[in-house]
This record gives sequence, structure tokens and C-alpha cells, in this order.
Amino acid sequence: MRSFWFNKLSVIFGPRPPVSWLLLCLVSLLALIAVLGSTSSNAFDSVTPTPVPDIYLNYRRLKEQAAVDYLELKSLSLGASGQRELGLCGKERENYVPCYNVSANLLAGFKDGEEFDRHCEVLRDRNQCLVRPPKDYKSPLRWPAGRDVIWSGNLKITKDQFLSSGSMTKRLMLLEENQIAFHSEDGLIFDGVKDYSRQIAEMIGLGSDSDFLQAGVRTVLDIGCGFGSFGAHLVSLKLMAVCIAAYEATGSQVQLALERGLPAIIASFISRQLPYPSLSFDMVHCAQCGIVWDKKDGILLIEVDRVLKPGGYFVLTSPSGKLHGTAVGKRKRNVLTPMEELTQEICWSLLAQQDETFIWQKTVDSDCYASRKQSAIPLCKEGHDVQSYYQPLVSCISGTSSNRWIPIQNRSAGLQLSASELEVHGVLPENFFEDLRVWRSALKNYWSLLTPLIFSDHPKRPGDEDPLPPFNMIRNVMDMNAHYGGLNAAFLEEKKSVWVMNVVPIRAHNTLPLILDQGFTGIMHDWCEPFPTYPRTYDMLHANGLLSHLSSESCSAIDLFLEMDRMLRPEGWVVLSDKVGAIEMARMLATQIRWEARVIDLQNGSDQRLLVCQKQFIKK
Repeated sequence: MRSFWFNKLSVIFGPRPPVSWLLLCLVSLLALIAVLGSTSSNAFDSVTPTPVPDIYLNYRRLKEQAAVDYLELKSLSLGASGQRELGLCGKERENYVPCYNVSANLLAGFKDGEEFDRHCEVLRDRNQCLVRPPKDYKSPLRWPAGRDVIWSGNLKITKDQFLSSGSMTKRLMLLEENQIAFHSEDGLIFDGVKDYSRQIAEMIGLGSDSDFLQAGVRTVLDIGCGFGSFGAHLVSLKLMAVCIAAYEATGSQVQLALERGLPAIIASFISRQLPYPSLSFDMVHCAQCGIVWDKKDGILLIEVDRVLKPGGYFVLTSPSGKLHGTAVGKRKRNVLTPMEELTQEICWSLLAQQDETFIWQKTVDSDCYASRKQSAIPLCKEGHDVQSYYQPLVSCISGTSSNRWIPIQNRSAGLQLSASELEVHGVLPENFFEDLRVWRSALKNYWSLLTPLIFSDHPKRPGDEDPLPPFNMIRNVMDMNAHYGGLNAAFLEEKKSVWVMNVVPIRAHNTLPLILDQGFTGIMHDWCEPFPTYPRTYDMLHANGLLSHLSSESCSAIDLFLEMDRMLRPEGWVVLSDKVGAIEMARMLATQIRWEARVIDLQNGSDQRLLVCQKQFIKK
């Protein structure tokens, strides 16, 4: 019995359908299959990124694909996900540094100078917005020209602040209409930085300051660095000089040093330890840094002793004493009496004195502390210094029982640590050098990606050769999850003119002592909190595995990316390496904060991906 539908078809086409109708049905069916197959393929492609080569040589293809990816992601974030690009903060936040709100700290009960310290626990302002650059902001000049000339519009400094400065380093500057220029090394005034550095070298028994490295001095902590001229000179001698100074709302020493391409962080001697482990630096320098070292029973000097390596030097200079004429002798007596007592208590010896400069040397003999008679400063208990992350200052001597108690004069002369020195840190030499090999390769790959992009935005200047990045465009680099410091080591081997702030997350394995013992700079940090720096102070941020590491913590991912945006200068770069899921999440956040973003499949069979981003130069 024929069905109802067959009867209807018979009425239309007759008892036997024509061949043309059958062919039409067949073609329609094939077209439907093709359409469905294409839709399915597109849906799959949207989840699985198309594999691309590890190293890009065709810049045009990369740039075009990056633009397409950015527009697609922007559409997704504004449409399907319902997210919106974040707005800009007000003008009052152009130089915003979280955790340093003096008014809020006073209301929270902090006093006696502690209101000027870092207090993220009272941070209540969670306004999610992008810190904008000042109206007159300009991209820094290429290094090393940017060391000697900076744009005054990039900083928050008044003309009165500049003119009222009387310290040695600040006198070396020249304020022009829209620039701050520093004397070059060849044009330093008499009794300037070059002579001062030579004087210090001679006082510790060296022929010249070029012998600092041979004497074991590789890392210098410069407290209250002025505007960085002494540190800039030490950097020219291949030393790692790090500036630390308290937060300043205007005329910041740290902000200006970073703008010059010199290592610096906000830190102060008030109530908490510095974010460094014991035995971190070969020399600590204070030139009119404004600290009264015998205050609070010498607890501030004890903190210097904590971070100073055995055999290291403490250099104290007070040029203002020269202004008092015949009162100089009395001033020296008033300063040195408590200092003599304190330094004897902590086993320091006064090595030399010349004019207003005094140099003490820390003992190399850990038994010295046990031989003291009825000392008022005891030794710290075993293991108290395991985590030195803004802990309260202590009135005890630390590091004496550490297996890192190695005099600076006894260290390896080369750049790399010896096998025995690595074993002190519990690191197998084969693991350390394999990590370095990986970062050598990774750095080459990064630069193959960044080189054409950098030159697209910064065309060759008239009369210039073709300098390879990062010589002209990237100077301040932060490795947000530094591990052994392998990226830093790879930069040095490639002779890239950059410095790296190696950050060790506080909940990761503490490798900061290993990083510092290599002669690098670094800091411990909790990435659930803002970083102690000013806006727009880094040219490149790098993080390997950080997002996966933080996924188990209660940190806000968007707050982390906002903080990265705050630290990054306009047109700066971000390179993230992580698992697929973390990178896809990061790509969405990057679009939300207006970064151009590109995901790269390394095509090595792993689930690792790269996310390369560039911050836009927003002017409104």
C-alpha cells in the first residue's frame, strides 16, 4: 500500500520520477554534506590553533596574522563572552603605585615612619582601569643614549625639586626644556662619580675601580641612590648595581633610575626586612642616604649585615659634613662613636677613612661572633631566615651557620658557578646547565619573533646601521618566574644590552639565593600583590609557567594583568609561556586590556604555547 507522501509525489512527478529530479536530489545532498563538514571544521579550528613554525622568518605573514587574530579576539571578547575593554584611569593615577598610600596607612594606625612603608594589607581600592601615560610621555631613547638623556615629561618631577637638589649625583644633571641630560663619563666634573668610584677602590686596596670584579665585588646595593649616576658608572664596569629608595610621590629616585635603564626597586629601611635572603650583596653603599644608622639600637645596620656577604664592604659617605668647616671633627666624632660600637658588635672592621667616606669590611670568619664577650646582639635562631619577604626587622645576626657563608674573595672568577657552588644550593650541575641550554634556544626563538615587529614600529633612523634588537628598543626586562635565572644568563651570553629583574614567587621553590650568587639581581614577590615599582618602568615582561603556578591560588587573573600593564611602558612587550588552557585565558585578558596578542604553537608535540603581546600607546 502506498504511503501518503508517495501518492503526493506521484501526482507531481508521475508514477516514475524523472532522472533530472533524482540528479537534483543527489547534488543537493552532497552540497548539504559539504556545508555541514565546513561548519564542523570551523568549529574545531576555533578550539585547536593551527600549528605554525617555531621560528618566523616571514615577517609580513606574522604581522598580518597577528592583526587578524587580534580583531577576531576583540570580536569574541566584546560579543560572545560579554566582556568589555577596560577604561582608562583618571589623570591623578598617571604615577600610581599601589600599597604606598600614606593617608590610608595613618588611618590604619601606622606611625613612627611606618606610614611610609609598604602596606598592601590596607589596599582597598580595586578600581579596575588602565593607568594612562602622561600627556607629554615619549618612548625612551635607545640605550645607551637613554642612560644619559631622558624625557622630563615621562617623570613626575618639578623644576623646584630639581634645582633644590644638592647631592653629588643630582648635581651631575642638566635640565633642559623637555629633557634631563646627564654628564657623560668623559665629562664628569672634578670630584665626580668617576673619581669617587676610584677613591673607593683605592681605599679597599685596589689599583682602580676596574679591579672591583677581581676583588670579588660583583653586586652592589645602592641605598638612596640619588638619580643613579654612581650606579650607571658601576654598570659601565660590568657590575650589577641595584638602587633602592623609599616611595616618593614626586621626584622619585627609583623612577628616574629605571627611566635611565638602571636596576631599581622601591624599598626602605623603616620597619621591615628587605625582600632579599641573607648574604645577598658584595657591597652596600650609602652616600648621604638620610639614614641614621645607630637608630633603634642599630637594627638598621644589622639589616645591612644580614644582606652583606662575608668579606663584603659597607661604604658610607656624608658629603654634607664638608659644609661645616671646623665642625667636621666634631661631626665625625658624633657619628663614629655609636658606629664604632655597633660595627665591633657585628664583627666589622673599619678598613679605611678618607674625607667623609668610611669603609667597613664584614668578617670572613663566622667564629668571630662566638668569640664576642657578653654581646648585646645575639645570633639568630636556626632557620629564622627561610622566608625574607617583608618580615619585621630583627635584632640578631643571621647567616653565620649558612652553607652559603663563602667569602666574596673565594668565589669562582668566571661568570658561571662551579659544580661545588651549585651543590651548595642543592642543584645538580646537569640540571642547571640543561636549563641554560633550553633558555639559549628560547631566547633565539623569542628574538626571531620580536625583531620584525620591533622594526615595523621603529623604522631605521637616517645614518644608522642595522642594530639588532634589543640594543635600541629593549633595556629593562622582568622575568616574573625566574627559576634558576636561565633567561638572564642567556641574555648575557648573547651580549644583549639588557638587565633582568629576576622575580621568584614566594610560594615557588626559593631560587633567589642561586640567582643572586650568579651576580644577577632579583627579588622575592607575591604576585597576588602589586610589584614595588612605578608605572611604565619595564620594556619587556616574561613569564614561564607563572599562570599555571598561580591557578591554585586565590589571586585575581585580571588584577595580575592590570598590574603587568601598569609596569609596562607603551609599546612594550609581553612574552608568556604556559599550558594551552592558561594561554587561552591569558589571550582573552590581553584583549580586554587592549594588548595586541598572538598565540604561537611551538609545534614540538607539547601542550605548551607562547603568547606574544604588545601594549598599545594610548593617548587620550
